[in-house]
Amino acid sequence: MARVCRLGLLLALVLPVVGASRPGIVVRLNRAVLDYVSDIGKAPLQRALQVTVPPFWDHSGKELQRTRIQIPDVHISHLHLMFIAGMGIRVSAAANFTFRIFRSGPEPLELKLPVELMADAQVTQSSIRSPLVSISTCTSSLGHGFLLGGHDSPPALLPLERHLKAVLRNKLCLSLASLVQDINVHLGTLIGLTPVGPESQIQYFMVGQPVVTNDHIALDINAVLFLLGNPIVLAVNATPFLPPQPVGAPGAMVTLCLSQDLFDSALLLLQKAGALNLDVTGQLKSDENPLNTSWLGQFIPEVTRQFPKPMPVVLKVRLGATPEATLSTGNATMRLQPFVEVLVATSNSAFQSLFSMDVEVDLSLQLSVSKVKLRGFTSVLGDVQITMASSNVGFVDPDQVRLLMGPLFKKPLLNHLNALLGLGIALPHMLHLQYVPPEVFIHEGYVVVSSGLSYER
Repeated sequence: MARVCRLGLLLALVLPVVGASRPGIVVRLNRAVLDYVSDIGKAPLQRALQVTVPPFWDHSGKELQRTRIQIPDVHISHLHLMFIAGMGIRVSAAANFTFRIFRSGPEPLELKLPVELMADAQVTQSSIRSPLVSISTCTSSLGHGFLLGGHDSPPALLPLERHLKAVLRNKLCLSLASLVQDINVHLGTLIGLTPVGPESQIQYFMVGQPVVTNDHIALDINAVLFLLGNPIVLAVNATPFLPPQPVGAPGAMVTLCLSQDLFDSALLLLQKAGALNLDVTGQLKSDENPLNTSWLGQFIPEVTRQFPKPMPVVLKVRLGATPEATLSTGNATMRLQPFVEVLVATSNSAFQSLFSMDVEVDLSLQLSVSKVKLRGFTSVLGDVQITMASSNVGFVDPDQVRLLMGPLFKKPLLNHLNALLGLGIALPHMLHLQYVPPEVFIHEGYVVVSSGLSYER
């Protein structure tokens, strides 16, 4: 409870600040997910319905008789869930209860009792902006009991059977409501902070009430990205994200529509965190990385004149401008515009600048989902564009630099980017729930993830 209160306070403080920027996601849970929940939900429902039955006091004889009763087994033979437009979910279940009755005699009796349960559950938004399920109506219908072996219960057991039915009518709906509260605790994990990097996190929260149709339930979800505890806010006010319908793969349990703003916010976070910066350090006598003054001097004589003794060269890559992601149908690209300074590591451990360049790199961006994380992989599109910014070694031909240093620059840049993007960013998810097998579709201005779900404790 204390954790929930802290999260609620955090949201109250943060959300008004980030209200102008809307890195939005629309999550649609389709009818297929109800079949999956019906399947995995039988076991917890059986446990929830295995209630404690108070003893039965028989007043029919001369002496008051106490009969102890246990429920050793509840078997759910049918569990069905369906969407109710404008409200939530209807639950219908059929179960067979086994009662062990300890009367006078060497062996207890076993009584079977069929039960049908019907309930309507509303799906709304909680105070901490997570989904909230609540039982609005619930009824139970109990059939006629029969003893082990299939025989109807004798008249002598009818008072006890009435006692059992009275107990179950009071307790079954309460047990279902208690199970739903456990589900709400699980749904509350949607808003937990999830690490993105060592000093950054992402948090999701619902925006408004869910939309329920006969085919799906749609949750409008916003993301807040944090760096050192401060929210990342887009410079330009974003508009609400409204993806078209239908989207995603037919028959998928869940469809996530990820807006362009989510990608812009994630790249802004990486840029502000300095995660996209890197240093490429040359090595002496290396064929794979010949970044040294002797090698550069073959093409820029002034380098040899200033540094007759071979010295390692360092490419210091810094991103002052935020990377740009472009989403178009079937294709995602990313543009980086780093500032690259070429430095010499001198003998006294200081660095001396040779020249600097403004670089522009276009990258192809492949997206995939693993478990709950959206991951990326890049490759360079076309040539690296280089514009000379400054020089301390006289004239430097940018075309020659591009031919010479382009390959040495691209490989470490791609390795760095792919290691970073391969870590991934968590999509909206709840504890123990994973996306399997996910498919990713790229559209103009948004990305769709269609997937099944797997619940693993």
